[in-house]
Amino acid sequence: MSSIQLPAKIENMGLLVQFISDIARKFGFSGKRIKEIELATEEALVNIINYAYPDHSGDIKVTCTRDPSKAFVIKIEDTGIAFDLLSLKDPDISVGISDREVGGLGVFLIRKLMDKVQYHRKNKKNILELVVHIPMK
Repeated sequence: MSSIQLPAKIENMGLLVQFISDIARKFGFSGKRIKEIELATEEALVNIINYAYPDHSGDIKVTCTRDPSKAFVIKIEDTGIAFDLLSLKDPDISVGISDREVGGLGVFLIRKLMDKVQYHRKNKKNILELVVHIPMK
């Protein structure tokens, strides 16, 4: 298990994503799959940075583990306002971009790129888990 905790500020985005990428690389993910993991985690982190702490500052904690089912688990925690991204409906991508509602595409990408996405709130913390199956060697 490896973890990092930094202030929820856009200037820390690169460090957080690089931390996750480095661990994904150690687990043997391909370059393409690492880019997908980076995109999904970046979307989740941007939501926290932009919306979790509207009137005060706070941190983001990222913990990366390998679970017993041989999956890479990225746990992202914050103590900001409660937000269950799984409660959002998928955007209607069949309509033209000018006819779509604003927002929701990042959450859609997270769901599509990860093998499993879980959210819960515990002890005043948002806990988002992004799960990716580790490739067989």
